[in-house]
Amino acid sequence: MCGIISVIDRSKSGMDGSRIKHALSLMNERGSGEGAGYAAYGVYPDFSEYYALHVFFNNLVEPKGSVDEILRTWGEIEFEEEIPTVEQPDLRRTHIPWRYFFKPDISLMPGSTTPEEDIVTMLVMKINTTIQGALVFSSGKNIGVFKASGWPETVADFYQIDQYEGYIWLAHNRYPTNTSGWWGGAHPFNLLDWSVVHNGEITSYGTNRRYIESYGYRCTMFTDTEVVAYLCDLLGRKHGLPEELMVRAFAPPFWDEIDRMKEADCTLNSAIRLTYGSALMNGPFAIVVATADGIVGFTDRIKLRPLIAAEAGDRLYISSEEAAIRRMEPNLDRVWMPKAGEPVIGRVRV
Repeated sequence: MCGIISVIDRSKSGMDGSRIKHALSLMNERGSGEGAGYAAYGVYPDFSEYYALHVFFNNLVEPKGSVDEILRTWGEIEFEEEIPTVEQPDLRRTHIPWRYFFKPDISLMPGSTTPEEDIVTMLVMKINTTIQGALVFSSGKNIGVFKASGWPETVADFYQIDQYEGYIWLAHNRYPTNTSGWWGGAHPFNLLDWSVVHNGEITSYGTNRRYIESYGYRCTMFTDTEVVAYLCDLLGRKHGLPEELMVRAFAPPFWDEIDRMKEADCTLNSAIRLTYGSALMNGPFAIVVATADGIVGFTDRIKLRPLIAAEAGDRLYISSEEAAIRRMEPNLDRVWMPKAGEPVIGRVRV
């Protein structure tokens, strides 16, 4: 039922959040008013070398003091503030959204090939599992996630989304089925550079969660989409798989299809399935994943959830509905429906 929409400008030209707000609101029948959110890349140019940590606090006394202490132990807080918001009559404020611009001390992670990323990942897991009343929900460089429990237009107005500019936007309207609606359970989900929006249900959640937690990740937000974000970090950042092979691990061809492939393709796909069997995601889903370099959208292997792609000039759109794309850009050069499990990839031009 959920509604998703995303856009990338390959030339990295900025887009404010007004159009994607209206596009997501067009899919209100896909939500329940219990969760909506936006992610934008390029929104913090003045702090682009710092990790923008967005945190939900239950209050600013005990949990914030504990978060401040652990961050100062592992690096430098360049700047911090409450994320500017405008109260909305139909949005119940249950958390205080805060942001830190943080620089890890890489000398504290000797032997790591990616010390900054490993420190930030460790801090996200530690804060979310040990500090009651604090939840880190965004942790990348020059990227911000803005989400809450409410309708798309209400959440957008709460965070003043139209005042932010980014060259990549993700947006999501949630219809929770297996968990209750709450601020942390709204999409997008993020870790470091990875942001994810998802429509559907991942029935392999238990297997996927046990697999990712065997690598030290900790799932605390009670939803299958959190696992997708962590799987992307593991396969994409730590294992170095390109987008095409990541998607093939998540939504691989069936074995009878692999058996009919040419020898080289058969060998490659067999190796991916055997290596990443526990990362394979079952169930009906449509997913869009973003990094600072681009976006990729894909569905489950038999396409039980809709996904539409379109292009207009330098911009690639991926959404649940063509009408939402046309709300952002009426004059499209190309519109198509990707095949089941087939990735749609848009990358920024170097």
